[in-house]
This record gives sequence, structure tokens and C-alpha cells, in this order.
Amino acid sequence: MTRSIRNRLSFIMGLALLTIASMPILGFAADKAKEPALYATWMSALPPVIAICLALITKEVYSSLFIGVLTGAVLYAGADFSGIMEHLLNNGIIASLTSAGNVGILIFLVILGMFVAMMNMSGGSAAFGNWASTKVKSRKHAQFTTILLGILIFVDDYFNCLTVGSVMKPLSDKFNISRAKLAYLIDATAAPVCIIAPISSWAAAVSGFVQGQNGLSVFIRAIPYNFYAIFTIVMMFSIVAMGFDYSKMAIYEKNAIENGDLLTIHENLATQNEEIAVNDKGHVSDLILPVVVLIICCLIGMIYTGGFFSGTSFVDAFANCDAAVSLSMGSLVALIITIVYYCARRVLSFHDCMSCVPEGFKQMVSPILVLTLAWSLKNMTDSLGLAPFVAAMVKRMPESAMVLIPAVLFVISCALGFASGTSWGTFGILIPIALAITKSNPDMMIPVISACMAGGVCGDHCSPISDTTIMASAGAECNHISHVETQLPYALTVLVISAISYIVVGFTKTAIPGLIVGLVLLFLFLNFMKKRQLRKDAVARSEA
Repeated sequence: MTRSIRNRLSFIMGLALLTIASMPILGFAADKAKEPALYATWMSALPPVIAICLALITKEVYSSLFIGVLTGAVLYAGADFSGIMEHLLNNGIIASLTSAGNVGILIFLVILGMFVAMMNMSGGSAAFGNWASTKVKSRKHAQFTTILLGILIFVDDYFNCLTVGSVMKPLSDKFNISRAKLAYLIDATAAPVCIIAPISSWAAAVSGFVQGQNGLSVFIRAIPYNFYAIFTIVMMFSIVAMGFDYSKMAIYEKNAIENGDLLTIHENLATQNEEIAVNDKGHVSDLILPVVVLIICCLIGMIYTGGFFSGTSFVDAFANCDAAVSLSMGSLVALIITIVYYCARRVLSFHDCMSCVPEGFKQMVSPILVLTLAWSLKNMTDSLGLAPFVAAMVKRMPESAMVLIPAVLFVISCALGFASGTSWGTFGILIPIALAITKSNPDMMIPVISACMAGGVCGDHCSPISDTTIMASAGAECNHISHVETQLPYALTVLVISAISYIVVGFTKTAIPGLIVGLVLLFLFLNFMKKRQLRKDAVARSEA
């Protein structure tokens, strides 16, 4: 099937789904009230479901997200065309681009793109790849190095995704590691690591949602119960150590190893690295020093926005920081320092540095567009009352089912995170509900809160419209749908095992039995999948 035919079919399918989604509300008159007729009903989940299904079916993310946003506007405004357009633009796309937090993240993205362009032009990335290849001798070691670097950069998931991708891409390319595998390793060491790191922007966010408790203390006590994060990290190390992949990832890795094709799907990828001339006098320090400066500046930015220099304690400053402002401020200062450093070293002229400004921006156009549409989709679900709908469902759960509540809330949190593409929004909805549910049973408070946190991370990890998933694709320079479809089977594996572990915790009220059961199940499953994959490879070789 040619690309043009496939695109036409994708368009027709999208219009058909949109029509079906719109049919139930075409009879409604335009509703100028704050709450539309379909507010807080099951149809509030329809826009993200349509967007995600279309993206997975058509492999095209822009039109899929836009159709999801448009569906949300139609469901909100009914048959009023002007109301649809007003909600789509003013309350959707424009609102997402006028949010201070969102703009801060976009600034950080663009500056990171400039960093990558300068590090490439200076020859720092190539020099690091050459140096690392003398220290790292195999694909396995390169993957372990990527995981360890991701774990070390635990302060923020956005920062993790883009920094690890920039540093490790030259090394992973040398060992023919597919970009899809690199994107998975980046994504799986972003949110899953941040959610179990007490000094991180995530710890600050969760602390703010736990009203009436010591937020940081609750966060730390919840770490052993955060099964999804723990099992994801264990799974990464296990997959690399056992030297195999399964499902879609196996196809991408085989193509990379046997054919040297790191991408498999080549559409909509930045070509900046091919367009910029590389300095052959670059040194490893031309990559390492800017990254270290960036980390230090962003950390200082976090404690600065949290009030550390005004007398607030370090822990409180970190807990109260504004991550978007901190990262944009820190990255801008680091960019200026890096330009001065490159000019002083004479590896780049000032003119060369300035030529990297538009090139870095061009590299980030795709993730910026996807992020904007994803944020707009979240605005649509907010206006349709997805959060109150989920909250009402949870509150109707009987207290007699308390032993199942950690597992049930974990699954609900996964679904909400997947549909909305946000972990923090999921925390804000479900953690207060978890506190209310466990008032009469305080022993279950920490397991239930941790289940909400783990589920939010899991849903965010699986979702094609998640900002961290989008940035992991950008960091690895991987086609976004390639990243989603290769990561999803791995994430779903850990999801099922984590849900079983939360059932165990519901009965035992302690973390150790759940951890043991989950780890045993994980290793049994991976051994089974490895034997299955080896059999498939043997059959393929015999047929060839």
C-alpha cells in the first residue's frame, strides 16, 4: 500500500470516528454554560481514546491528536460551529500555549535543541562516541551505561529524557542499538526513577497533593510500594543482561543489528545532524562540560525558585520549586556559559554558535507540535469533566473491598494517566481520594497512595500523548509511534505484574511479600519470553 493511499485511508478513518463520536450530541443546542451536557460522563474519555487509537492504527500522530482535540470541542459545544471553533482554539490550543508552565517547558526544549546542535557542531558528541567506544566494548555495556546515566539524572524527567538522549546517542549508534530501544531506556529511567527519588521535582509535586500529612515523609515511605517503578528498573537491567527483546522491539533491534538501520521508520525525523558540518578538533570535554554546567545551573535554578537564597531550607526549597521556570532559567544560563566556553576554546566561532540557534529550534519543532496538541487534548478532557467522572467512580467503591483497593486504584490511575497523558494530574485527582478512603483504615494509607503514584507513572509511560513519552522520542531522535509501539508491550508486562503485587499487598499490608511475588513473576515471564524468542529465531533461520 503506497503512502498516499495509507494517508487517505487514515484521513477517512479519522473522519468516520469523529462522526460516530459526534452523533450522540448533534441534537444538543449550543450550551454556553460552564458545564456542557456531557460533563463528567463516560464520554469525557472519548477524545483521548480516539486520539490514541488513531495514532496506533495510522502511525501518524499529528492528525490523530488534532482529531482527538476536535472531538473534545464537538462534545463540549454540541452543534454550535462557532462554539466548537472557540473552544478548540481559545480553550484548547491557545490556552495550552499561554500557560506559563507549558511555555517554560517549550523554552527548555528549544534551548536543549540548541545545546545538542552546538555539541554536535563542536565535535564533542563524535569525540565522546569515539572515547566511549574504547571504554565500552559491547552493545550490552552501552545499554547498561545508558540506564546508569538515566538513574544518575534523577532530579527531573524532562531534563533526564533530553540530556541522556544527547549524551548517549553517539555511543548507542556505534553499537547499532536501535533508536526505539534507546528511547525505551531513556523513558524507563525518567519518570520511574524520579518517582522513587526523594530529591526530585516529582517528590515536590506529590508532597503538595498530600494535604494534612508530611508530604516528603509520605513520599519516602511509599517508595517500597511503588512496584511499577521498581519492576520497570529491574526489567530494564534484566532485558539487557539476558540479551534479548520481544514483541515489536525485537523487530527493531534485529533490523538495527543485521541491517544497520537504527530507525526502521524514517518519517518526520530531524535531519539536523546530517546538515551541520562537524568540527574534527572536538574533545570529550566539549560534550561533558556543557552537560555538567547544565545540570548545576538547573539544580541552582530549582532551589532559587523554591526560595533557598531567601532563607528557605534546601529540602523545602526543592519541594516548593517551579520546575518549568527552574529548567528554562537554568538552561538559558548554561547556554550562555557554553557559548563563551566554545568561543574561548575556538572550536566554534560566535557565528557558528548563533547558526545553531535556528538549527536547534528546527530539531524541536516536531516534539513542540506534539506537546502542544497533547496539552490541548488535556484541556478538552478537563473541560468535559474527566477528573470528576473518575473521582465519582472511585468514591462509589464499597469499603468491604478494601483489600482490593490498592490494585483497583492502581488500574484506575493507569487508565487516567493513559487517557490524560499526565502523571501529576492523575496524582492531583486520586491522592486526595486515597486519603479520604483510608481515613478509617490508616494502615492502608501508604500502599494506596503509592498505588496511585505507580499507576500515574504507568499510564504516563504507556500513553502516546504523554509529554515524557514525547520527549523520550525527541531525546533519542526516534519516530514517536515507533517508540510507543515498542515500549507498550514492556510497560504492559510490568503493569500486570504490579497489579498482582498490589493484590498481595491488600492482604498483607506490607511491601516485602508484594515485591517478592512481583520479582518472581517478572523473572519467570522474562525467561519464558526469552525461550520463546529463541525458538522463533531458530525457525526463521531454518526457513531462510
